[in-house]
Amino acid sequence: MNIQIAVKDRILELCSSRKITVNKLGTICGITQSTLKNIVSGRNGATVLTVKKICDGLDMTIVDFFDTEEFKSLEQEIE
Repeated sequence: MNIQIAVKDRILELCSSRKITVNKLGTICGITQSTLKNIVSGRNGATVLTVKKICDGLDMTIVDFFDTEEFKSLEQEIE
């Protein structure tokens, strides 16, 4: 698994746990639908700014966003 997939999975997990759609997340966080759809579909990765906006909109810290087993178990990516 890579970071792009882990971020996508985390966004979907947060939406599911809060019972909101990805579109609603965009509205809450001030992120365009197209940006979130591209991240969730795997076309684009999320920028740090996008992750920060998600965290701010969901009233969580960046540490909370990345504090999952999925992120902890990521292998180093060198390309």
